[in-house]
Amino acid sequence: MKRFHVHVGVHDLAQSIRFYSALFGAPPVVRKDDYAKWMLDDPRVNFAISTRARRAGIDHLGIQAESNEELEDIGTRLAQADVATLPQKSASCCYARSDKYWTLDPQGVAWESFHTLDTVPVFGEDTRSQIEAKKKACCPS
Repeated sequence: MKRFHVHVGVHDLAQSIRFYSALFGAPPVVRKDDYAKWMLDDPRVNFAISTRARRAGIDHLGIQAESNEELEDIGTRLAQADVATLPQKSASCCYARSDKYWTLDPQGVAWESFHTLDTVPVFGEDTRSQIEAKKKACCPS
């Protein structure tokens, strides 16, 4: 079963952790100096916040697949929709190692489809900016 993913950029991590912990009725399952994550079952969502986003507010949305088969199914559907995707294998980002597909919706909102493989000790980097650059290069606004 897949899980919805939301990543929000925040200015004050401690204040935001207090707020979201109260809202969700639970503390984060992952807490770092620059990042926190809740894995909620009701609603089924992977909700993350960090001070590393490009700006405050929604950084990206996504679908977390429970298996490689689910992830590849999402990748196939995106390819059939004829949208630009950026595959990443074994990417290290947000203290996790994951296989991913990045894409942008028609409004330019970044979407990350991913299957988490393991945890890693560093925040890491993603290459989502490459898909944003690709869209601008082929589809000027």
